[in-house]
Amino acid sequence: MLAVACSGPKTTAQPAPQWAADSATVRLAAGPQYARGAVWQFFWGRHYRALWATPVTVPVLRLATAVPGGLLPVQAGGSYQSRTLRLRAPGGGELVLRSVDKDASAALPAGWKRQLLGGLMKDQTSVSQPFGAYPAAALAGAAGVYHANPRLVYVPDDPGLGRFRAGYANALYLLEERPDGNQTGLPGFGHSAKVVSTAHMLAAVHQRPTARVEARAYLRARLLDMWLGDWSRREDQWRWASFAQAGSVRYRPIPRDRDQAFFLFDDGVMTRLVSWFVPKYQSFHATIRPGSVAGLTATARVLDRTLLADLSAEDFQDEADSLQRRLTDARITQALAAGPAETRAAITSYFGPLLRARRAQLPAVARRYYEVLADEAWVVGTDGSERFIISGAGEGRLRVRLLARRSGQPDSLLSERIFDRKYTHQLNLYGLAGDDTFEIIPPLSQQFPVGMYGGLGHDEVRRPASATSAGIKGFTWFSSPGREIVPAKGITQQPDPHPALNTDSKAWLKRYNLND
Repeated sequence: MLAVACSGPKTTAQPAPQWAADSATVRLAAGPQYARGAVWQFFWGRHYRALWATPVTVPVLRLATAVPGGLLPVQAGGSYQSRTLRLRAPGGGELVLRSVDKDASAALPAGWKRQLLGGLMKDQTSVSQPFGAYPAAALAGAAGVYHANPRLVYVPDDPGLGRFRAGYANALYLLEERPDGNQTGLPGFGHSAKVVSTAHMLAAVHQRPTARVEARAYLRARLLDMWLGDWSRREDQWRWASFAQAGSVRYRPIPRDRDQAFFLFDDGVMTRLVSWFVPKYQSFHATIRPGSVAGLTATARVLDRTLLADLSAEDFQDEADSLQRRLTDARITQALAAGPAETRAAITSYFGPLLRARRAQLPAVARRYYEVLADEAWVVGTDGSERFIISGAGEGRLRVRLLARRSGQPDSLLSERIFDRKYTHQLNLYGLAGDDTFEIIPPLSQQFPVGMYGGLGHDEVRRPASATSAGIKGFTWFSSPGREIVPAKGITQQPDPHPALNTDSKAWLKRYNLND
């Protein structure tokens, strides 16, 4: 029996869609191939197979008449499991088609591994909720998080697909606005005149201190991710609405590609075993275990450490409390009513109680999330010149102020935070390029190690002349090759173990997964 259960599912012919008399809609199931017998489900999970197998009525998208002047396919894409197709409107705006059905086997190398495991991985597409993008978008709106507005469509064998016809015809897609460029007409993207990629945003905020991410907005989006059970939030799953101000620019997050929201994986014998060894595979249940928060947020860990470094534990609690108030029972019910009519009752009855139960846990989740990030805390400068002022803040506590140095003007405070030994076991300060100063003001009693990384530029470490080395413990200066300094008393010096990552903003970007 185990051998049968562990073999890949057999491929069966899918029923043809049922066309309405006026050809404006079709009726079909998103994934009838995922319907499996009891033995298979025992080992490999029930997941959302029932939703995938439910026929739904879907409008037909005809590119020539979808908008005045039609839509022109311009570029195929996608990553890991999804297929996407960018469509351009006559005015230059772009939409994107994202396939509802996925194929995780595409991540396997061609050859025996794909032949052996490909069918099984394709079957596990059923861990995702096929229509989850609908409530995820509505709940993002309720939370005050920017979002696209997905719409389920069926793309027939349309000649307008051109060279993409063979690969994209006769399938279900989510059609939504593409968050890029000028989006002043879209409230879901904050009416931003310039929406940019994560790579663009990160380059800007690490090059100059006048470019900043609104950390509270990003924290709200990340708490929403955890509430929705969406673990797949790597760097390319975000776009950024930019807002120019006098001499500066601010960025707010736009989460995209909610393919893994409501992820349900651990309801089979074999899949539960896998989840024990892959911590990021956290399933959507009524309880968000404190121990699951680290795994649930792992794919965006570097991004989180960078963008949330300024926020205190109180900030995390405030955002969790605010999110609870926003996500009312009425807003949850309204969001779950979106999507195909045929699945509405089942989705509402199943997900409503789970979302309400998870909402009650948001303060505890935020507290644990803060602890995960604070364990190894970062304060990251820019390629400009900055001052890191490090002083005591009571027993076991350390205050770090980061200021931008401005010629002929007072220095500008960029961030200030107190680090507590109850949560922090390693603190790293990164100057990147620029002429940075690290000012250490004893007495200090933080009782956790502090690493200082100068990067490029003419950097220095200062301390009051009257201070003794006894008042400074646990500080290490990590020097780039050829940029050693004479450290102050009580500070050890070591070569930077990762100079290729710490010298300047360009090097720092290598820490992020920007290639997907």
